[in-house]
Amino acid sequence: MLSLMSEPTESRRERAARRAGEFPPAPEPLPRPVLDSHTHLDITVSEAGVPGGGPADDPVAVAVALAATVGVDRLVQVGVDVTSSRWGADTADRYPAVLATVALHPNEAPRLPDLDEALREIEALAARDRVRGIGETGMDFFRTGDEGRAAQEASFRAHIAIAKRYDKALVIHDRDAHADVLRILDDEGAPDTVVLHCFSGDAEFASECVRRGYLLSFAGTVTFGSATALREAAALTPVDQLLVETDAPYLTPTPHRGRPNASYLIPLTVRALAATTGSDLDELCAAISATGDRAFGPW
Repeated sequence: MLSLMSEPTESRRERAARRAGEFPPAPEPLPRPVLDSHTHLDITVSEAGVPGGGPADDPVAVAVALAATVGVDRLVQVGVDVTSSRWGADTADRYPAVLATVALHPNEAPRLPDLDEALREIEALAARDRVRGIGETGMDFFRTGDEGRAAQEASFRAHIAIAKRYDKALVIHDRDAHADVLRILDDEGAPDTVVLHCFSGDAEFASECVRRGYLLSFAGTVTFGSATALREAAALTPVDQLLVETDAPYLTPTPHRGRPNASYLIPLTVRALAATTGSDLDELCAAISATGDRAFGPW
């Protein structure tokens, strides 16, 4: 079994709070299998527990099996630092349903004492066969101020170069930084496959990304009542440029917003995308699956 963070000792009050945030029930299965293009299994297990409340001796196997029961048969485990990237690469080697991406999160880059050394470790992991993407990398102006942006940009540019050297998908974290993300991609030249993780832009930004051939991955946020602009962006995205993700354990789709997320909840987001785009559910699942294989596969 791959090592995970041990569950911390909880007080009675903490246990009560945790029960209030239990994983939601499984939704109706999808008519065709799809993938979860962006999840954090390590964070999910360490912060929220084992999805479905199964035995904790092999939480990854439990999470993968539960997702498969609702038609989510492939997962992309995403790294945010050297430790999680190494864990993801090892996990992908052990579980056929899991592929990995590796990177330094943009908010991690300014905190590192030796960014160059961390990037060398990421590049070493990028060479592994079941590491199929470089990410999540990018720019985040929400959590990092002006003082950290130079390090973010240097890290992003380095990740772009790694993705191109190893012919891997580039998985981008973009928060309040749309124009700068496009500027840097233009400067460096984008890899063949670019995925905008947890797409957060409006219709204008979506149109620009679609024009450039990028893939837009929508998370549970597209189901939120306030996300009108996001649904407008999804509606104009061609189905062969759409992906779906959880970003688990975060961004749980309605009606379970605020509770822990996991890959088995993907059907809620897929059905919301079908309604938003006016797509036949069966055809949308087939398109998402094919796009996932094109970006990351074959598994």
